[in-house]
Parts: sequence; structure tokens; C-alpha cells
Amino acid sequence: MSRFLPENFDVSRPLALIAGQGSYPILLAERARKAGIRVCLIELGGETSPGLISSFPVNQRSAVKVGQVGKLLKELKNFNAGYAVMAGQVTPGKLFRGLHPDLKAIRMLAGLDRKNAETIFGAIGEEIEKAGVHLLDARVFMDEDLADEGVMVKGKEKIDPEHLAHGIEIARENARLDVGQGVVVSRGTVLAVEAFEGTNAMLERAGKFGAKNCLFVKLGKPKQDTRFDVPVFGLQTLEAMESAGIKNAAIEAGTVLLLNQKEIIREAQRLGTSLLGIT
Repeated sequence: MSRFLPENFDVSRPLALIAGQGSYPILLAERARKAGIRVCLIELGGETSPGLISSFPVNQRSAVKVGQVGKLLKELKNFNAGYAVMAGQVTPGKLFRGLHPDLKAIRMLAGLDRKNAETIFGAIGEEIEKAGVHLLDARVFMDEDLADEGVMVKGKEKIDPEHLAHGIEIARENARLDVGQGVVVSRGTVLAVEAFEGTNAMLERAGKFGAKNCLFVKLGKPKQDTRFDVPVFGLQTLEAMESAGIKNAAIEAGTVLLLNQKEIIREAQRLGTSLLGIT
């Protein structure tokens, strides 16, 4: 079914999908269902796609606000979930405003020395595991969308090897420092580095310079916790690149998810955008 499932995976136990924004959780739900897995939905208030919500019967879905850790654990128990998976982005700003911490979350947050997306979601993951629910790798059932090595799409612009090496170097250091997982470079100049604002906002900033031969590099982080943090390249990314005038992308093979890969490749071909899988 998926190489990211544990060896002892029990198909008789329900899988709870904790769903954020976008097509990621939609695709994951479709593929899990096709594999014969019983899927229930925990929607995150204001984040989950209405289309995904409506695809679940009322008795197979529930809603929690971002930050309601105690309620999340209660809903997992109500579903008798053996497994859970987190998929889809949560609005980054909700870590600062719009968070609705319950008593469980307040206690959890008080125990964190550093409060960022990784530490907070990591702590939530630990609470889920303590409740007896196995939190799965978020790449589960998404195997076919992992970026391939080599030229996936040959675009209109040639990727210069020196510029590529420079972009990879900067992107790896940026990821090592846990700042972000993407950069845009142009002929040896760093135009933009991804941080808390996310990929699309970074691409928009980079495009404002009007530079030539721009290259977008997207990598994973060292020791990445793929239970809740998976680098993703989607149709919106392609659209943001096109709007910014960026025609080349180098993506880490086997690490970055192309959602939905076949659709992404068709659209990249139509736009003349180069997609290169790197290691």
C-alpha cells in the first residue's frame, strides 16, 4: 500500500486524518480509501477544505480549533483510531494569533523552551502517541508523488551547473539552520530565502527584482520530522513561479512531494518551466 506504513500496520483500525489546507489531505484521503483503509476526519477550524469535509459522513468527522489538543485527543479516542496522520498546511500566523489553546495545550506549551512550528507540532505528536495512537509519516500513501531524480521537465531555460551548485549550497545551509526549505538564486546572487512566510510569498518577493535566469531550489531539512513536516511543491507553487517570472526549479528527489505529480508535470510542460530532481 505504501512503504511509509509500519510493518505491523493493522488495516482493521481506523486512520484519523488531521487535515489542514489544500489538496494534500484530499489526495491522501482518496488513496487511503482506495487501499481499503477506514478513514475518519478531524478538521481544523478555518483550515480544512469544505470539499474534503463534505466527503465524510457526519459520524466519520469532527472538528477542533487549532490549539485544542485535549479535544483532539478526545476525538481520536471517540473514533477508536489506531493511527493518525497530519496533512496540509496550517496558517503560519496562527502560532501567534488565532490559537485556541485548551488546558492540555497550555500545559504542553509551558513545557517548551522554544516555541516554533517544529517544537509545537512535535509536542502534539508526542501527546498523540501517549494516547495510544500511532502518528504516521505524513508521506504515507503519497509514494507516487515524491520527486524523481533527474530531468522531470525540460523547460525553456537551461539550468547552469554553477548556478545550481550555488543554489543547493545556500538551500542546504538555510535548511540546516531551520530557517526554511527554499531559496531563489540568480547567477550567483541570493534573491530570496524562505522563512516563516512560506514558499509562495518568498517567490513573490524574488520576482520583484526582475532578475534573469532565476532558479528556485526546494530541499528537505536534516533530521526532518516527516510526521508533520514534509516539503511540498504544488500547482500553487508553479503558479507563483510563473507570476514571479521564475522558470527553473530544482527539487530534492525522494524528499519533496509533487502534488499531484502527473498534473504538476503536465502544467510545467505547458508553462515551459524546468523541473529537475536533485540529490
